[in-house]
Amino acid sequence: MVRSATSSPHRVLRSTQLDGEKRYILAPQGLKVDATVSSGPGSEIAAGNSLALADMPTGTVIHNVELQPGRGGQMARSAGASVQLLAKDNGMITLRLPSGEMRLVREECRATVGSIGNSEHQNVTIGKAGRKRHMGVRPQTRGVAMNPVDHPHGGGEGSTTAGRHPVTPWGVPTLGTRTVVEKVQQLQAVTR
Repeated sequence: MVRSATSSPHRVLRSTQLDGEKRYILAPQGLKVDATVSSGPGSEIAAGNSLALADMPTGTVIHNVELQPGRGGQMARSAGASVQLLAKDNGMITLRLPSGEMRLVREECRATVGSIGNSEHQNVTIGKAGRKRHMGVRPQTRGVAMNPVDHPHGGGEGSTTAGRHPVTPWGVPTLGTRTVVEKVQQLQAVTR
């Protein structure tokens, strides 16, 4: 039984307090106070219910998806996020991510039905630098505006380019450099 829906200070979505001891879930869109949520096999396909991907029909919109059974939800956990269950084949489930990428997940993995609420979060305008500072975000200085001792892009007379591919202050390539290991990506993604 849902007791209350509260804003979480650690994330951009709302969390929902359940009956009994203080247990929270990510609040799906359309979940109201006094609604009942259930978990496990036999749960109906309704917003907030959590069950294995094998027990869900194709076409279901889900969130908080596990990538490995028992590890806990890792995908589609931000405000307004959702994933669609497209197909089932040989113990594997095909999911369509918000980016359009197709991904294979084992059918024993669990997920929660529905999309996450507070989807209008992306429309919020911060408005001023001070509000961002209250969030704990500090100003960023460009590397090219620094001295060579502070950053690989630093130095030079007047306003100059970096003179090399973009790197972090420690010299590690950034901005466009591939971060996913090809082999791992091929195992998990479906190319179409």
